[in-house]
Amino acid sequence: MNLPNKLTVMRVILIPFFVFFMMAPCFEGYGNYIAVAIFIVASLTDLLDGKIARKYNLVTNFGKFMDPLADKLLVCSAMICLIETGQLAAWIVIIIIAREFIISGFRLVASDNGVVIAASYWGKFKTTFQMLMVIVLILNIQNTFFQILGVVLTYIALILTVVSLIDYIVKNKDVLKEQK
Repeated sequence: MNLPNKLTVMRVILIPFFVFFMMAPCFEGYGNYIAVAIFIVASLTDLLDGKIARKYNLVTNFGKFMDPLADKLLVCSAMICLIETGQLAAWIVIIIIAREFIISGFRLVASDNGVVIAASYWGKFKTTFQMLMVIVLILNIQNTFFQILGVVLTYIALILTVVSLIDYIVKNKDVLKEQK
């Protein structure tokens, strides 16, 4: 278990703590600040694990599988909490989660054919904007700039979600053709 993989595992371990502080009524007023701090730390582990793995040639099959899964678990958990708090529409989260299932299925089919589908820049931009959106929405700062910023980040994240899905499908359509 190398350092990048430990960071990935740490990100997964942080998710229940994030959800607890985000949703526990006993921390009303402060829980969202603790939750956003946990979310930021977890998000930074995503940045660090990839950089360390590539720089020191520590890329592993575990990391290739778990890193994107950890990202999906973190971001999807946050978005589901934001539905519960009324800060994010369910239809947006459904589209984003559906994309994640489609890409995961696509990767599974590709893997069965011995093909590894690497993360694209569109996917990385999507994840970055989803994380920024989550941070701004959790903070829920009551001023016009931050309210508009939250809406803009939400729609940018949604658009990038759809664009990255289309990009994955177009670039890897041959994977599906091999299944006939």
